[in-house]
This record gives sequence, structure tokens and C-alpha cells, in this order.
Amino acid sequence: MDYTYLNKIEFPDDLRRLPIDALPTVCDELRRFILDALAVNPGHLASSLGTVELTVALHYVFNTPYDRLVWDVGHQAYGHKILTGRREAFNTNRKLGGLRPFPTPFESEYDTFTCGHASNSISAALGMSVAAASKGEKDRHIVAVIGDGALSGGLAFEGINNASECPNDMLIILNDNNMSIDRSVGGMKQYLLHLHTGGTYNKARAKATKTFTRWGLLNDTRRRAILRFNNAMKALITRQRNMFEGMDIRYFGPTDGHDVTELVRVLRMIKDMKGPKLLHIHTIKGKGYEPAEQDATVWHAPGRFDVESGERIAEGSTKPLPPRFQDVFGQTLLELARKNPLIVGITPAMPTGCSLNLMMKEMPERTFDVGIAEGHAATFAAGLAKEGMIPFCNIYSAFAQRAYDNIIHDAAILNLPVVFCFDRAGLVGQDGPTHHGAFDLCALRPVPNITIASPMDEHELRRLMYTAQTEDKGTFVIRYPRGRGSRTDWQCKLEEVPVGKGRRLKDGTQIAVVSLGPIGTEAAAAIARFEHENGCEGTVAHYDLRFLKPLDEEMLAEIGQRFDRVLTIEDGQRAGGMGSAVTEYLTDHGFTPRIVRLGLPDRFVEHGTVEEERRLTGLDQDSITKQLAQLQKARPQTTREQPQTAKEQ
Repeated sequence: MDYTYLNKIEFPDDLRRLPIDALPTVCDELRRFILDALAVNPGHLASSLGTVELTVALHYVFNTPYDRLVWDVGHQAYGHKILTGRREAFNTNRKLGGLRPFPTPFESEYDTFTCGHASNSISAALGMSVAAASKGEKDRHIVAVIGDGALSGGLAFEGINNASECPNDMLIILNDNNMSIDRSVGGMKQYLLHLHTGGTYNKARAKATKTFTRWGLLNDTRRRAILRFNNAMKALITRQRNMFEGMDIRYFGPTDGHDVTELVRVLRMIKDMKGPKLLHIHTIKGKGYEPAEQDATVWHAPGRFDVESGERIAEGSTKPLPPRFQDVFGQTLLELARKNPLIVGITPAMPTGCSLNLMMKEMPERTFDVGIAEGHAATFAAGLAKEGMIPFCNIYSAFAQRAYDNIIHDAAILNLPVVFCFDRAGLVGQDGPTHHGAFDLCALRPVPNITIASPMDEHELRRLMYTAQTEDKGTFVIRYPRGRGSRTDWQCKLEEVPVGKGRRLKDGTQIAVVSLGPIGTEAAAAIARFEHENGCEGTVAHYDLRFLKPLDEEMLAEIGQRFDRVLTIEDGQRAGGMGSAVTEYLTDHGFTPRIVRLGLPDRFVEHGTVEEERRLTGLDQDSITKQLAQLQKARPQTTREQPQTAKEQ
């Protein structure tokens, strides 16, 4: 497409040379570019459409990259990428070896911080502001852009609290669109809905501040005292309290976030003001594209679509497909909740993403979206469990990292019956290293009082969920991946699984393969292929560990007695994960087989498709088959006296 301005903007310096009346056209062109690009190369659409005007205004007013823009929730920042030297490469966004899915300093000097997860911008920007002051960089501006529901996260409040006391000149942009992925929830949403300060008041206050400062009557201490007095008077007159100004953070807004010339005017007015300040803007998620404006949740990341018709392009296969694990979770939880009145569902801002919306629709009084607040979700669940409820707390595995202390301190220590369901465990594809569920197994394995399970398929997920809500199961973790499983006949009978018991899926004579979770399906296919290609049917045994904790010691003792070559396969971090647990058990009990551990390496795995990421990490069928061939050729360990079985010990 031929653009009047966008093709001439390689970097923000080019944008800043344009007259201000050209900016609305730049915004229109940028919005169209994003639409055309994402129609064929899917990504996060609605959020970036909503921040087009803000992005243009920020780069127009501030001297980036010297001035620092810290984005919160990186899927707001596609326009930022396009204006900062990456327009020509934007068709590689989220592809293996292409542009990264979220802003990162590894990719561009314009990307000041990692922002795959929400709510960290204010804390990071405060650190940058204090650092600039410490180095005497008085002309460097620091801007935090927080939005898409990220202000519901506890870390954002911790940053605001510290910013109110720590000397800084940071500007916080609150992009208020009443959305995260789903509709925003909670008291902060209601507070922002009714919060306003008149433009006349702001202009008058700014003028008075400049006058008193020029007369030498307004130092920092007096400014804070006057600000508190103003806030008290305003609250008395308008019967409205402003939380931010109550913490000595100057508040401006709300302002129309889609009026780019007004945004430029306001930003120029406040950019050089001393002390922390917050600009509250209202935007529409999906702005400028009617389908996205009408259903921002669906169009958050819609996949491929036709721009003109607004029709989303379905998956290519015409065969019946297995359901997504998240949908099996949602359907199964609803079945269980119908029979067990103690069950409640909890999610931190992901009801649609984890399919808790199915239960939410039928039982709204028993489902809770707590906002982007994973730590609170875990402790809230623990409080419910303490009083006899059975909460199923569904958190994406990577996001659950932020609830680590809460899981240990508030659930595990008391052995409370909280069922943590970790969606998106393992490799997640194009969202990359900030979203891979790589660390849950090795992080939680050392924690007492926790059962850790991973289902190989949809039947196992249903049975594990049923098991977790039965009596005396304590804190129970079930992890499963993003995407589809392997069964179209997923609606099996709900029945209890013996905790700590694995399964021998296939017997063999030479090599034992131990897998955990859905990666076992890939392992089973590799085993069948290896035996067929090498004419060695019956040489490889396959065990589904099913539980990382407690381990099936009887099954592991059988493996140690019968096999001198063992291959472990997991889609979590290899260091300290399932393979480590198997190795520890076998060596601790005197077994000395040759053990090869397959898992995620000691590095952050970059973005690509899950299939590409498996090839890169040695978890695809080809890599597993090669490992089996190498193990078959390896000389067996020296014959040794077999230790006693676990039962005999």
C-alpha cells in the first residue's frame, strides 16, 4: 500500500520533523499497516490498534531513545515497533528468527525493558528515573505506559507507593480501555470509570505553580503540602477523592486517547513538570476497526482474518480435531461443580483464555476473575480452602511464577485443598520466552505438601481434575499445555486416579523411556517409528510417570531393575525437573543405568511455532528417535547385583 507519510518514517526523528497537522494521517496509516500485517501474520491486534495515537504522540513529543518509554503489557506496542526502525521487518513478527513478540532491549535501543508480563512498568521506570537523576541526566524523561488492565496487578501499586515518596520526575501514562484480554474487573475499574479532573482546574494549577516557583515561594516540601491541601479542598467540593493525588502524584485527565493533537498538547504541557505525575487517557481497544471494537476479547489475538469482511480464517484441516486442553478443563470443571457445591473457580484475568467462562456463565456466584493479580489469586484461593471450599485456581504457567511465594506460604504450608491448574505449561510458540511455562516443575518439586501431576491426554486431565477435588488431597497442581491434545473422544468417565501412580504404556526389553505429560504422545510416536525403522519391535518400554510428586517409587524400582538404559522426556526445564527426580531416585537406591535426560535447555527458548521450538530443544520425534538409536548402540553398564525393590526396602 502506498502511504503518504508512513513509508518515509524509519525512526522517530523522521516523525518529529513532520508538522503536527500531519499526525492524524500518520495514525490512520499506522492503523491500516497493523491491520494489513496481522491479517496474514497473526499477533495481538486489538491492543495495538487502541494505542496508535498515544504511540505517535509519545514519539513526537519525547526524544526517544534518549528519553525512555517503558511499555507495560507488550502487546500494546506494535505501533512502537513499526515507528522505531522495524517497519520493513514487521512481517517477521513472532516468527522463528524474526522480530520478537514483545519489546525487548535485545532487539532495539528503543525498547527499554522486558514487558511480556503485566504491571512492571512503573517499578522499572521509577528505577530508571532515579538512575537518571543520580547520573545528573536532568534532561532525560522517563515515561511508563500502563494499560490493558495492568493497574490491577499488585506490583503496579507497589511502584506507585514508592514513586510517591522517592524523588523522581517520572510520567505515568494510564491507558484506560476498561479491558485486559477480557473485560476489566474490580474496584480499580469502577474507580477509574468515575474519576475526572477538569481541564480548567489543571491549567489554573499549572499556572499558579509556575508563578509561585518563579517568586521563590514554592520548594518541594511546600509543593507537597499545597498539593495535599488542594486535594482535600477538591474532595470536599466535588465529593470525589483522587487516589493518585492523595499520594502526591499529580493527576491530569482523563483525556481522549484518540485525539493525537490534544495528546501532543497535553504531553508538551506536563513533560517538564517536576515530581511524579500521571496522565489518565481513555482509549478503545480495537479502535478504528469495527469488528475489534465490537468484540475486543475475540480480536485480542484473532489469528488470520480478512480485513475487508472482518471474517476470521478458520484452521485448515477439515478432519475432526481434538479439543483444546483449556476447553476440556472448562467443560470438566463445570461437570464437577454441578455435582460438588464446594467447588469454586478462580482466574487472574483469563476467563476466556482458560475457559473458566463456561462455568462463569452458568454459575457466576461461584466463579471469580480477580484481575491481573496472580499472587492474590493464590492466596484468595487458600482463604477459600481454609473455610472448606475447593477452589480450582487456573493460572497460566508462566504467570504463576509471580505467585510462587503465595503457593508456598499460603497454600502448601497448611496443606490446603487448592487445585492449581497451570494452563500453557511447556512451550507455547510465538509468544516466546516470557510466556513459556518452563519452570513450574523444577520450581515446585522441592516444596512439601504439593502433589504435582501432568496428564498425557484429555482423559487423564479429566481424571486428575476429578481426583484433585476428592477428600484429603491437599494442595494439588495439574499442568497442561497450550493447544490441542490427541483425543477426539475426550469425554471419558470421571474416576479417581491413585495419587503417585504412573503407568506402563508399553513393555520392552532394552531401553526404558519415562515421560511426563502430553510430550508422552510425541515420545510414543518416536518409539514406534524407531522400532519400525530399525526392525527392533519390543525393545523400548514406555512409562508415563503421570505424577512428578509423589514419585511412583515401585515403578521406578522396576525400571532400575530391568533396564540399564533410560531416557527421560519432559517439556519443562531439564535442570531440576522430572529427569533430575528420576535420576536422583535411581542413584539414591543403588541403580546405575545410563540415563539421558531430554528437556528444555539452560537458556531462554526464543519464539517460533511449537514444532520449531521442539526441534531447537531436541523434543521433536526426530531428536527422540536419534537418542534412542544412540542408546541402543551404547554399551550396557557393567553387570551389577540388583538392589531390592522399593517394597522390599
